[in-house]
Amino acid sequence: MLKKIGRLFVIKTKLEACLIIYALGVGAMARGMIYLHEYPGFGGKLLLAACSGSVFLAGAKIFDCLRYERAEKAAAPVHQPG
Repeated sequence: MLKKIGRLFVIKTKLEACLIIYALGVGAMARGMIYLHEYPGFGGKLLLAACSGSVFLAGAKIFDCLRYERAEKAAAPVHQPG
């Protein structure tokens, strides 16, 4: 039962990855706007840029992991019984 629940939290396709990256981006920009309001001027703009940059890095890492997992799965030998 726990395995079935655990599979819900695994990113399997590029569509799922894009949806997660979109959600991360929306949250990061909301937080960045709060920073911009709290710290007007250069400091707020710098924090806003850091928020958006973190989403780019996270998205790239998610896509790299998906590519790596697909390549690993394709390279695995197929076990045939008998």
